[in-house]
Amino acid sequence: MKRTGPIGIFDSGAGGLSVWREVVRELPHEDTVYLADQVHMPYGPRGEDELRQYCVAITRLLLAEDCKAIVVACNTASAAALKHLRETFTLVPSIGMEPAVKPAAGASRSGVVGIMATPATFQGKLFRATAGRHASAVTLVSQVCDGLAEQVERGELDTPATEALLRRYLGPMLAAGADTVVLACSHYPFLIDLIRQIAGPGVQVIDPAPAIARHLRQTLEERGLLSGSEGAGQHRFYTTGSGAGFAGLLHTLLGVDSAVGEMGWQGTELTTSPQTHL
Repeated sequence: MKRTGPIGIFDSGAGGLSVWREVVRELPHEDTVYLADQVHMPYGPRGEDELRQYCVAITRLLLAEDCKAIVVACNTASAAALKHLRETFTLVPSIGMEPAVKPAAGASRSGVVGIMATPATFQGKLFRATAGRHASAVTLVSQVCDGLAEQVERGELDTPATEALLRRYLGPMLAAGADTVVLACSHYPFLIDLIRQIAGPGVQVIDPAPAIARHLRQTLEERGLLSGSEGAGQHRFYTTGSGAGFAGLLHTLLGVDSAVGEMGWQGTELTTSPQTHL
């Protein structure tokens, strides 16, 4: 791996931009390549084998772009494929999303922690292992949040429909006494203000993205892969969906105006389209 290579980051859609944002804050001199597999969004209902196939193909493409590290900025994909990626691509560090059960358990005063995630995250071995290691002293209230990631993909961050979904999903956790809520899907941090408003000041909401960015920095330092550049990093964005649509989401979610390249699936491989959108 070259220290001058970019960091590859991928998700099923725009949710991983919450992780990208923290990576850029933590590592402002690093270049990045972000890929949104929007044509397969949402990942949540998909099977483990199918998700592994997508993740392997995306990782291959990012490595072809000379990426020196891979960030799986999706809890569902991490649960299904992170171990497989590490075993398949042994020369490159792969960083994934792990539900922030440990810090939540330590922060909770009531001993009740709410977890907001997709079905696949809860069904994965990664969540069960994390909960088994760190949640023995607390009660976990797991809440499947169908449709919430799709609201973020549509840029509907504070609409009545989004608020209604959040009230439906937060209600059982709060009724059970949760004073700490973990956002175990990378889309959900874009709703954190509305979540805090509904949950109230007595509930701590944990976004794992800053910890992922710190872990990435530590990994790059240990491997001698920090770029050493003093200039601002350069960032490229791709989607398997609409480039124009994703460019709009970049602006809505982050205030970033950037060209977005389009990629397409041909069987189990990704190909790049020359068409870009600003």
